[in-house]
Amino acid sequence: MDSPLLLDRLLQIADLFQRDMAREYDGTPLSPARMGVLWTIHHSGPVQQHTIAAALNVTPRNITGLVDALEAVGYVERIPDPTDRRARLVGLTPQGHELMERTVREHAALNATLLASVRAADRDRVEVAIAAIADRLAQLVSEAAKADKARAS
Repeated sequence: MDSPLLLDRLLQIADLFQRDMAREYDGTPLSPARMGVLWTIHHSGPVQQHTIAAALNVTPRNITGLVDALEAVGYVERIPDPTDRRARLVGLTPQGHELMERTVREHAALNATLLASVRAADRDRVEVAIAAIADRLAQLVSEAAKADKARAS
């Protein structure tokens, strides 16, 4: 029997991460989409909703619903934009900061656990290889999206 293709392993990993997220979010107000909003704010600080939409490649209307839901459970708040009195920024609340700090710690722990499964001498090469694969896949996805858009025009 042939060994699995790299793509098969990557799909397996993606599926395992999706199942783990579904398990983790079960019974909470969180979802992958809502966490995407929280990660964006966590990394960039308070931002306008259109910035979140662009970062996540979704419509502003979609972001409005996600922000509304996160605001309702106390993870984000809309605050005045100090550079534009007509605009509002979306920022993390203290509860949102606490959630993201805990999530960062959990990610670091899982990262360490996963890397521990690789021989110490191979870890740097594995990380470089995974980064190269991710970069190439991002490039292919971008090229395909541009081609799709050109065909639709």
